[in-house]
Amino acid sequence: MTQRSAEHAIFNIDRVYEASPSRVFDAWADPASKTQWFGTPELVLDFQVGGREHFTAKMPDGRVFGYDAHFYEIVPSARIVYAYTVDFDQTRISVSLATVDITADGDGSRMIYTEQAAYLDGLDTPAERERGTREEFERLDAVLSGAAG
Repeated sequence: MTQRSAEHAIFNIDRVYEASPSRVFDAWADPASKTQWFGTPELVLDFQVGGREHFTAKMPDGRVFGYDAHFYEIVPSARIVYAYTVDFDQTRISVSLATVDITADGDGSRMIYTEQAAYLDGLDTPAERERGTREEFERLDAVLSGAAG
């Protein structure tokens, strides 16, 4: 039998954007905008409580990456709570609960992202997930500032 394990971790990312809370929120809610910063052209987004977000992508090494999220709470321009799974070739590598808190900060916004996750069987790590999420939020900044191409 294969050795099974689960590593649990929490990380927070605190970002300030030069955009209003409604613009930051809309970047999460609008499929065209989210596709730009989330990094996948095949995103399916049903942004409502009870709605889902999903995509699959073929990686350069041939593996299929799958992402599936379910929205539990949405407070316009203020908060998003969702749970999501990540799979490689139909093998689950993690299960996460994420909270996005957005507040006004001067002329811009502060976004605090908190993720609690179980990383399964050594197939993903907290450090790798946080690194990838920080990269996504750099692309979000580019979208909000109009620098994304």
